[in-house]
Amino acid sequence: MTSLRRPIVTLSALGMLVAIQAVLDPTGLLALVGWSGAQPGLAAGIWPFAPYAVFVPVLLGTAWWVARRAGDRYWTLVAGLVLAILLAQAAACLVMTWDLAHSAWAAGYVTAKAVPAALVVAAFARWFGGPSTRDLREPGSPWAVWLPAGMFAVVTPFIAGMWWTSAAFAPGVPVARPDRGAVAVLVAMLLIAGLTALCLRWMRRRIVGVLGGWLAALVAGGAAGVVQAVVAAIVDGGFRGDLWPLMTLYIAIADGLSFGACVGWLVGVGAVAAERVLAGRSVRVLRIAGATTAVAAVLVAVGLPVVGSASASASSAEARAEASVPEGFLRADGRVITDGRGNQVLLRGVNVNQLVDFYRPQAVVDDTRPLTEEDFAGIAAQGFDVVRLNLSWSALEPARGELAAAYLEQIDDAVDWAKAHDVYVVLDMHQDSWFKGATEEGTACRAGTDPMWGYDGAPAWATITDGAPRCQFQGRDISPAGDRAFQHFYFDTDGVRSALADTWGRLAERYRDEPVVAGFDLMNEPGFGETAPITTSYLLGRFYDDAIREIRAAGAPQIVFIEPSILWSGLGFDSGPPADFTADRNIAFSPHLYAESLTMDRSLGIPPIVGMERQFDLAERVADAYDAPLWSGEYGYWGDQADVDARLARYAVIEDEHRLGSAYWVWKQACGDPQNGIGPTGNGLMVQNCESGGDAPPRDDLLQILSRAYPRSAPGALTALSADGATIELAGTTEARSCGLEVWLPGDAEPEVTVAGITDLELGEVTGGWIATGCADGEYSLSAG
Repeated sequence: MTSLRRPIVTLSALGMLVAIQAVLDPTGLLALVGWSGAQPGLAAGIWPFAPYAVFVPVLLGTAWWVARRAGDRYWTLVAGLVLAILLAQAAACLVMTWDLAHSAWAAGYVTAKAVPAALVVAAFARWFGGPSTRDLREPGSPWAVWLPAGMFAVVTPFIAGMWWTSAAFAPGVPVARPDRGAVAVLVAMLLIAGLTALCLRWMRRRIVGVLGGWLAALVAGGAAGVVQAVVAAIVDGGFRGDLWPLMTLYIAIADGLSFGACVGWLVGVGAVAAERVLAGRSVRVLRIAGATTAVAAVLVAVGLPVVGSASASASSAEARAEASVPEGFLRADGRVITDGRGNQVLLRGVNVNQLVDFYRPQAVVDDTRPLTEEDFAGIAAQGFDVVRLNLSWSALEPARGELAAAYLEQIDDAVDWAKAHDVYVVLDMHQDSWFKGATEEGTACRAGTDPMWGYDGAPAWATITDGAPRCQFQGRDISPAGDRAFQHFYFDTDGVRSALADTWGRLAERYRDEPVVAGFDLMNEPGFGETAPITTSYLLGRFYDDAIREIRAAGAPQIVFIEPSILWSGLGFDSGPPADFTADRNIAFSPHLYAESLTMDRSLGIPPIVGMERQFDLAERVADAYDAPLWSGEYGYWGDQADVDARLARYAVIEDEHRLGSAYWVWKQACGDPQNGIGPTGNGLMVQNCESGGDAPPRDDLLQILSRAYPRSAPGALTALSADGATIELAGTTEARSCGLEVWLPGDAEPEVTVAGITDLELGEVTGGWIATGCADGEYSLSAG
């Protein structure tokens, strides 16, 4: 144990670091303990005070303890400080949510802050903490190492909680989770046992008591993450032109460190107990315990996954039985969207933002273009069969509890026009940066942030910012005011989250008998608030579940589209709500696949964080966890990049390979739309001339790719698809005869269609192209061109 000088220096350095970070961080998100400029109030509950009343005391108290016990050596102190920071984060999240599993897992999200802080503070303690002693203890009996390590490995599958659920943990990666299969569990337990034993042998010679075993578990967890990341890199094909293997490495290490930090005390207690038993010479007891541990490990690896799988299957079947969908409505059927008549449906179309209540940067320039039936006629003429209709909560419910009749009539018109032109509609509650408010005049933005325009989303009565400045940091989605408003939403301050769920119920009731409404997209690109992933996983999942319950209570059977947070659009991946956030099975996973487009790597000038091809693999991996279809609600927006056509063509090839649908951003964008900026044209597929206010030539180069041939519906399930313009090759298989084949073929010239396994083929001309229909039974194929 060190003298008091080193702990005092450690706490002084740590306190100074916390204070300096709080002052320099303009967002409140980058520091260990940030301050965004918001003024917390008691009405919101404990969460606004948790960073100060919980995180700081736990941090300082644990740091003092580890500095006293492990401060003689630089690297043991680094490990101890990482432990202190992760425990402080877990404690703060626990007080906010009282959900132990999510709070413990969420601690890993501060790894990127914890490790640098620990390195810096430990260096100060090393330089200014005075002399230290570095005596080594005798290694002792192997039983005191292997028994606690083995027992730790055995209990891991039972306490896995939310750990190792990310898309980073590809199939084949050793993970001690019951749902990953016996081999993965057994290999993971062996890995944890071996690394824990190795670290424990090293630590217990340097640190006495429970802390030595605890730090051993922490380091072992991080080391296990390195091994998992190496395996994941092999399974996922390594560096395929992107940085994903490095992201996997970080995620795996973060999960391992937070696991070791939150449950590693079991190793510490076990090691102390083993030492005391050995002191009494009860070696036989230890041998029996060791044999029991080994047998238990095998039983856990073989039996627990089977039980977990059976339980999941039973609950899934029960939920599906409850989620019956009337005839004529689309529905989620496992991993695909179907029409309920045995046909897979591909929804391919565009976003329509002409009903969004945007902030208007210039009062004389319209922020949206009028929505008319001509828009839907034009959309149908491109062969699109779906519109993601962007709506604004601020326009729908400007006064709390009252839906605006005029706005509802606009939505009604859009739905009617879509129906008239055989186009499905997904109603999307759109928002960008939470609300349409801009930086108020006289606001002094902190260094590193800038004044910003408003955007769109929530009404004023649902926007609670606590006085945080409306200033942006590296773009609209990081703003102290917006982040605080999202935080209040997630924690349901003043019932705001419940209010939106209730609004969804009332909106769904209006369209519950309308099959052309394919579904409801509950929130566009949810923000991360101030405490991701508590917000973006646990609380976002609770909102989705509440909204789904309201929708079903209203009698609406349509698909509910759920999105991960804005982090997916910015990074190309995210955690998202837990797999069991709802028992409802009529859901679809709807991330926005903007890799190599809007992701932050483009603005930073670095290689893609997630490549365009890999983003599909990751999205499908998450959809698999939900047992839900994958449908991308937005993609595109490559802006003025010279290679935009090539990028879109590449996207189209990948989308066809995965046999997926999506909605391109965007059909029209007004010159006064804040997302458009102020320029010579309003971006979108249908371009606006900003000088005249009229139409400019459309983006025919993009439309030629987007309106390529595709099957709107296909009997059974598609097994292969590729298309280029009017040229298409598709294959599928169906267990029962179905006449649901419907293929869009663009162009004026009548296409030549060749089929196998398809009967009753008919070819009909429609505006913009042709529709091929037919019947299939068993395996079938179609080609045209």
